[in-house]
Amino acid sequence: MDAIEDLIALMKQRGTAQYGREAVSQADHALQCAMLAEMEEADAPLIAAALLHDVGHLLAKPHGDDINDKHESIGWGFLRTHFGPAVSEPVRLHVEAKRYLCAVDSDYFGILSPASVRSLELQGGWHSPAEALAFEKTEYNEDAVRLRRWDDRAKTPGAKTKSIDGYAELLRDLCR
Repeated sequence: MDAIEDLIALMKQRGTAQYGREAVSQADHALQCAMLAEMEEADAPLIAAALLHDVGHLLAKPHGDDINDKHESIGWGFLRTHFGPAVSEPVRLHVEAKRYLCAVDSDYFGILSPASVRSLELQGGWHSPAEALAFEKTEYNEDAVRLRRWDDRAKTPGAKTKSIDGYAELLRDLCR
């Protein structure tokens, strides 16, 4: 099986699990995030990043909600071997983007779900001014911020999306 078939199979098999304490499954969340990226006319690599941003949760060993599983690093480690940095780097940075947005956008924290607030605590909390400045100098930071905003909105039970199979061609086109 090739990497894309493996990703699709993983999403179908493990993606049916609940997305933490949210009211959607992992797959529903991923598909909604990709749909939001498409609606905002993101480029293909960023749509793929939106779809795959939480693949690290599916690759990680199951755990409780009270630990930071470093899913962004796990996902990045897998994705960088199969895709270029335009896909893998926003995935690596999407947790940092949440921390960053809390520090620089006075309205952002208020839109986070209770589960996202809890994970923020486990992930290090708001950026300090120095951390925010360093993030702003990181390549792909703007893509990570866009991805983060879709991530926060992609939690609607019953939302209509494409199936994971509907992204197979896009993923194959981007696969190394």
